[in-house]
Parts: sequence; C-alpha cells; structure tokens
Amino acid sequence: MKHGSAKISHLLRLLALAGSLALPSVHADEYSDVNKLVAAGKLADAQSKADQYLATKPRDPQMRFIKGVIQRETGKTNDAIATFTKLTEDYPELPEPYNNLAVLYAGQGQFDKARAALEMAIRTNPSYSTAHENLGDVYAKLASQAYNKALQLDSGATAQPKLALIRELFDPAAKGQRPATPAPAAPQVTPAAPVAPAPAAVPAAKPAVVATAPAAPAAPVTAAKPVTADHAAKDVEATVRAWAKAWANKDMNAYLGAYGKEFDPPGKLSRSSWESERRQRITGKSAISVKLENLSVSVNGTKAVAKFRQDYKADALAVSSRKTLDLVKSGDRWLIVRESTGT
Repeated sequence: MKHGSAKISHLLRLLALAGSLALPSVHADEYSDVNKLVAAGKLADAQSKADQYLATKPRDPQMRFIKGVIQRETGKTNDAIATFTKLTEDYPELPEPYNNLAVLYAGQGQFDKARAALEMAIRTNPSYSTAHENLGDVYAKLASQAYNKALQLDSGATAQPKLALIRELFDPAAKGQRPATPAPAAPQVTPAAPVAPAPAAVPAAKPAVVATAPAAPAAPVTAAKPVTADHAAKDVEATVRAWAKAWANKDMNAYLGAYGKEFDPPGKLSRSSWESERRQRITGKSAISVKLENLSVSVNGTKAVAKFRQDYKADALAVSSRKTLDLVKSGDRWLIVRESTGT
C-alpha cells in the first residue's frame, strides 16, 4: 500500500502556493516573502514568518493555505490535513484546499476520501482542470484496488489482463508489456459514477501524427499540395505556441482571442463567465511560465488537433499535464474550439 500510495501521490500534483487562490492580494509582499522562503527550501523560516503573520490575521485564507503547504512539505501531514479541512469549512467556495486535501489523503492511501474531496473541488469550480485530472488518477487507483481484490477472491482469468493495463498507469516501465493471456475489450470508465468504475481499456499505441497531403487527382500532380498540408500543420503549431506565449505574458486580448466563437467553456459556464474567471486567475499571478513539450499536430481540411504535454508554473506553483486542443480554420486563422486535459 505504501508503494502504491507514493506513486499516486506523485501523480497528483500539489497546488503549491497561494498564487493559485483567486483572492485580493492586499498583503502581497508578505505572501511573496513566505513563498520565496519556501521556494528556497527555508521551510523553518517560512513557517515562522507565516505564524507571525497569522498571529494578527488568523482568518487570512491565503497565508493559511501557504501554511498548509509548508506543513505538508515538512512531513506534518495530519497538521496539513487539519489546516486545509478548516479552510474548506471557512471558505467553501475555494476549490484549491479541497484539491490539496485529496493529495494528502491519496498519499495516505485513503482514496475514497481523496475522491470525495476532488468531487467537492469540481463542484465548487467545474472548470478546475487539475482537479479533473487528479480525479481520473484516483478512479484508476480505486479500479486497481478492486481488481487486486478480485484476484484474491478468484483465479482472475478475466481480471488479470485488465489489471495489467491498470498497472501501466502507475508504472511507466510496465508500458509496452502484454499480459500472458489476450485481454478482452474493457468498458470505458465513467468518472462521474458514484462508485469506483471499471478501468478504461488502454488504446493501442498510435503512430506519430503527421500532416498528410490531400488525395492526388488523376491529372499530373504538382509539388504544391504536400507543401500546403505541411504549411497548415506549421500554422496550427504557430497558433498553439502563440496561445501559450500570450498566456505566459498575461496578454489577455491575445489569449482570449485565440478561442473561436464555437468554443464551449468547461463546466457549463457561459462564455462571459469563463472569460471573467480566466482574466481573474491569469492576471492575479505575478509570473507565469507555459512550456509545451512533444507537440504533435493532425490536420484534416479545416479542422486540426494539437496534442502536447504542458508544463505550467505560476509563482511557486508547478503543474504538468497532458492537453489536447481542437482547432478550426476561420478565414486565415486557426481558432481553439475545444480544450481538454489528461488526453
């Protein structure tokens, strides 16, 4: 259990510091000072400064949030759980404390509690992508536990191949290995189910996605067609990188302008509500870094799909996740119409 807990705790990224909270930064200097001490590994000094601040402002949510992170980093897990639990009681509208509670519970192997905390985070903020991704990891771990139990109770003739697939999620070294017997098709997971769902079948490895040229007509073919397709893929890549750059620079006009009118905001938010939330969260950070790795682009006519790993940093917060952007061609521009995390 400890081995599995360590892995799931590694997968669930802790939202590190108070920069993630959408709260007025009236005391930004105090927060920044403590954040810098934490980033420098001076946790004892950070703890002392946080306690000194909270002695005069005991209900301040941002400094309490930082204190919970410090407690977790210094191994005081139960104290950190108590801090974040009290934050959820005093400020139930904030999703971040629920997410951090889930990380702490998962580290202790309490995955049912982790699931409940993440569901509360998503209920508080339906567009909170980190909580959605973490919830997927928790569901996968719960499914793994269920199949382990099945193997203990039975010979596991049908459960064994599925269990091998589940293990691939938590052990990168196991990827590419196949179970001894052919694995039957597994049903898709429905994360919203109130009970631990069956794991989704891991799809077969796909070849690297490349832009393909249009079908050649019967007439002699010129070299322009494959170049056009290649240019389309490069245009999409340039659009995606410009979107990431605008996000990092907090250029809200360019960032929001990268989304088409067909874009469907997550969590059933209206477009205006989603834009308002994004402005608040992005401009509230003192520094943002958005790096894209393993970017691949697939173009099909006026539609395109870009997949990559996104490394996001805001102040002392660091989150790495898989992301997919669906784009459509509008005039001479490519615009984002769908954004998903963990795919």
